[in-house]
Amino acid sequence: MNPKKNTTTLLTKEQALNARKWILLDASGKTLGRFASEVAKILRGKHKTEFTPHVDTGDGVIIINAEKIQVTGAKEAQKIYRYHTGAMSGMREIPYRVMQAKKPDYIIRHAVKGMMPKTRLTEAQMKKLRIFAGDKHDMIAQQPVSANI
Repeated sequence: MNPKKNTTTLLTKEQALNARKWILLDASGKTLGRFASEVAKILRGKHKTEFTPHVDTGDGVIIINAEKIQVTGAKEAQKIYRYHTGAMSGMREIPYRVMQAKKPDYIIRHAVKGMMPKTRLTEAQMKKLRIFAGDKHDMIAQQPVSANI
């Protein structure tokens, strides 16, 4: 009788660093929430069989065409991004259309960050997210693998 027949493999930090790669995703025509959930899954490493919750096993993600992301329903007219400056009456509200024109990368980054767990590991995983508004990127040295979601 072999008691260690069904064991769970847990990666160490060094093993996870060696297995890291970069994935290139195109956001044109994709729905914001569905796309952001797939990106969050890749950043965390849940798409791998050797996923370990307490180790950063995720891959890096490069997103191009961020300005072509879409939302469904009336969100384009109703969605509002809020932040506070820290001053008295410093609440700022920016509509989705204005944010898409000024900072299209913020829309995707905000959605992905909201789908990540609220832990210390999330900060390191979010540093592996690169978002570009156009179809050009400067991450050629990472040899990204193009994927279709």
